[in-house]
Amino acid sequence: MSPRFSIIIPVLHEQAVITATIANLGELLCREDSDGEIIVVDGDAEGKTIETLAGTGVKTALGIKGRGNQMNRGAALAEGDILLFLHADTRLPPGAFGLMETALQNTGCRAGAFDLAIASDRPVFRMIAGIASIRSRLTRIPYGDQGFFFHRDCFQELGGFATIPIMEDVEIMRRLKSRGEEIAIIPHPVMTSARRWEREGIIRCTLRNWALIILYLCGVQPERLARCYR
Repeated sequence: MSPRFSIIIPVLHEQAVITATIANLGELLCREDSDGEIIVVDGDAEGKTIETLAGTGVKTALGIKGRGNQMNRGAALAEGDILLFLHADTRLPPGAFGLMETALQNTGCRAGAFDLAIASDRPVFRMIAGIASIRSRLTRIPYGDQGFFFHRDCFQELGGFATIPIMEDVEIMRRLKSRGEEIAIIPHPVMTSARRWEREGIIRCTLRNWALIILYLCGVQPERLARCYR
């Protein structure tokens, strides 16, 4: 029997967080009695992150660096009916697998994402996450750190993620919307790490992210935007 869920995680130098993420996913699958496989695709040619997963039962592979490339590689290896794309530093909410099944069965949607929360007690992060959740509900274009999920046939019809250096998450959701597809937004948040904001500075990181998405929607090529993101 094929697994119901394939959880695909693109990684690059994520040795510090990946083991805890995998353990959390295993606990959730067990708690919900859900059938799922975990696939980790490393963008590092030396595979330093997936080395830490030896003996865990996780499927691992090397992929060309870039989230779009790595997620497509993971999808090619997946056997599940529902493909979930998750960042290495993002945790699913309790009951996530049942929530995804319900969203896909009851709404007529073939793809979706979760609301967003950021793992910090600081009020500014609650504001940032709240704005992101409101924006995704209004536009129906969530971002990749909200945990994308697709029926396998929907993802295959789309041809997977675009192999661009940045904005592959926005691009695929815009493409999905252009086909007249509805995108489900589950009102339970995934919890993503605050580490990037804390490392780069909250204001700088937030304003940069907003600027990048505006420039992309105005037609600036992802290759140019990627130079600003690094």
